[in-house]
Order: sequence, then structure tokens, then C-alpha cells
Amino acid sequence: MDHNHGMEEMAPPSPTNNAMPMMHMAFFWSKNAEILFSGWPGRRTGMYVLALIFIFVLCVIVEWLSHCKWIKESCSNLSAGLIQTAIYGLRMGLVHMVMLAVMSFNVGVFIVAVCGHTFGFFVFGSRVFKKTDEFGSISDLPSVSC
Repeated sequence: MDHNHGMEEMAPPSPTNNAMPMMHMAFFWSKNAEILFSGWPGRRTGMYVLALIFIFVLCVIVEWLSHCKWIKESCSNLSAGLIQTAIYGLRMGLVHMVMLAVMSFNVGVFIVAVCGHTFGFFVFGSRVFKKTDEFGSISDLPSVSC
């Protein structure tokens, strides 16, 4: 008589058969990580570097979207609202993609994400490349609307 009642079919895969990849729950430093997609970047150093560059560029794009002036003064409220909504949706999608990459717990990904946001803010949000307004002033920090 079978006392398992078919439970052996529902048993989770064992760690020895490599059916499920290892999911890190603490920071680790390795080029052997899965970032965003199953099997990506794999075990090749070049693909890991490409993944880091991709995350960096995503962060810079997020900062660019956050600090650029997209709406002309002559735009109607409807047009301005649609443009704002589209850019906000794109920005939130990219921000959440970066968040998911950081959730790989890979130290390299975390460092690159912070550096990408910092560099993007330096170029698009800081005083370095901005002109002063008609009163000669610039806000110390940009508005945060996340």
C-alpha cells in the first residue's frame, strides 16, 4: 500500500540535481550571477561586464528622464499630461528593472547601479551643466516625485 499518496511527484527538486539555480539571499561578489533573465549573463566574464554596462546605462537614462524638461510652454494641458504620463511610465519601468537587477544581490550590480545614478545626476541634475534662471538661482536638490 502506498502511504505517500502521490507526494513524490510534488517534491521539490533536490540541490544535487541542479534543477533549480542557486538564489543568493545575501550580497556576493562573483561574475557567475543571474541578472534579470534566466541564464544571463552566464559564466563568461565578457557577458558579466556587458550586464554591468547595461545596468549603468539604464541608471543614467533614468536620471536623464528625471531631470530633462520635456514640455514646451505652449503645450496644452492634455498634451502636457499625456507626455508627462508616458515619460513617468517609462521611467518607472526602467527604475523597477534596475531594482530587479540589484535584487540579484550581486555586489558589482549594486555598485554599478549606484554609480550610474550618481553619474546621471551629476550630468543631468547637478549645477555643473545647468544655467541659472532669471533670478540667478538654482535649487540645491531636484524635486523627487517617486
